[in-house]
Amino acid sequence: MPKPFYITTPLYYVNDKPHIGHAYTNILCDTFSRFHRFIGDKVFFLTGTDEHGEKIDKTAKQKGMETQAFVDGMVPRFKELWKILDIHSDGFIRTTDLFHKKAVQEILQKLYDSGDIYAGSYKGLYCTPCESFWTSSQLAGGKCPDCKREVQEITEENYFFRLSKYQDWLIHYIQEHPDFVRPAMRKNEILGFLKAPLEDLCISRPRARLSWGINIPFAPNHVVYVWFDALSNYISAIGYPGKMNEFQELWPADLHMVGKDILRQHTVYWPIMLKALGLEMPKTVFAHGWWTMEGAKVSKSTGNVVDPAELAQKYGRDTLRYFLLREVNLGMDGAYSEELLVARFNRDLANDLGNLVLRSTSMLERYFGGKIQIASAKNSELRQQAFRSRDGMISAMKNLDPRSALSSIWELITRANRYVEETKPWILAKENKMEELATVLTELLEAVRYTGILLAPFLPEASSKICSSFAVLNPGAKDLETWGALTPSTTIAKGAALFPRSS
Repeated sequence: MPKPFYITTPLYYVNDKPHIGHAYTNILCDTFSRFHRFIGDKVFFLTGTDEHGEKIDKTAKQKGMETQAFVDGMVPRFKELWKILDIHSDGFIRTTDLFHKKAVQEILQKLYDSGDIYAGSYKGLYCTPCESFWTSSQLAGGKCPDCKREVQEITEENYFFRLSKYQDWLIHYIQEHPDFVRPAMRKNEILGFLKAPLEDLCISRPRARLSWGINIPFAPNHVVYVWFDALSNYISAIGYPGKMNEFQELWPADLHMVGKDILRQHTVYWPIMLKALGLEMPKTVFAHGWWTMEGAKVSKSTGNVVDPAELAQKYGRDTLRYFLLREVNLGMDGAYSEELLVARFNRDLANDLGNLVLRSTSMLERYFGGKIQIASAKNSELRQQAFRSRDGMISAMKNLDPRSALSSIWELITRANRYVEETKPWILAKENKMEELATVLTELLEAVRYTGILLAPFLPEASSKICSSFAVLNPGAKDLETWGALTPSTTIAKGAALFPRSS
């Protein structure tokens, strides 16, 4: 029996409310999750929140709150956004969950006992916002290379994880497994990073400097580094190390979806942690790009945040999903503006898809009282395009390319709209060619039914409305195997416009 498809988002840092970058990652994972269910796979989709570390402790203190109370108040904001966006995960983990803390401590103890964690003195340049140490050569203009902020020199006794021991192994593993780091430019980026000697990772913080974190079992005066804590969620959430039977049913992960800014943690720290624990590697770590506004990254730190909940409530959650999935190739940066979103909405969703559905069902109602008259033709151009769109969509999604998948679906939508212009049903009706008109409308509505099924992983709300009109319940790939599912006397309701035009 094949194991379920296991897909994860990174854990989101709860020092501020979620923004469009968080929404993008979860929409991607939700779409891939829906797709794998669509083709008949079992799926486990994990997301959650990262709640330890200096930034969160500092933010809580600035607000005059206990840190636990602060994170308890922030987590519901993330859960509420996923509800608004119609995102359904199978697991939600918090790094303050007791089972996760226990798992992290057992992982630390195992690595300490094996000699992969050791005590040492450290003097380094520390970036508090990124919670990362840097060497002088890694700085960019004397500042943190990631967030471009000031660093401070710190000397302290800490514990270290032997990254350097596994550097050669990691280089060979990445080279021999081309799908491990995707897209290819990110694989090349990591291999370039690994050309320099890999320094061991400082994985503790003295409790005197930071008390908010998971206690290190063999060093009571230290807490664990937030990244070591957060990365462990991918295995702790599914049973490691206490429930190994459950863990082995899901591991290794099929896909870790992450932002490109946390690529190194997921493709250097994480695989070495797994190797040291004697566990298999995830199949793919895919780093998506950033959304930018006027050339600047959309993020909490830059202050140019976009509220995805407001966008979903204003334009509809399917509209936001469609824009984020269609506007940019996965892995590349994308330019966001409300004007671009509205243009996509009007052109693709209102004019192409919405208009196709509305005028097809309207003509059936006008000319035949909403009832299908004959069975669909068996070998039409629409049928051929439908099967090409099906094959193109499935192939693209298996290659982690939702933009191309949607393009394949839109080829059917475009062909169906052109079919209306070619056959001119209104003229057939005027000339009383009712048998020919019945054939045209049945063929056209079969294309609409097929489109509604194809859209299920991408636009769940619109797909549900279309499919329910055709009495298609729980649409899946099985429903795409045949053409001509409509039968005479079937009633197709006209319904309201799926996507009323926006200005």
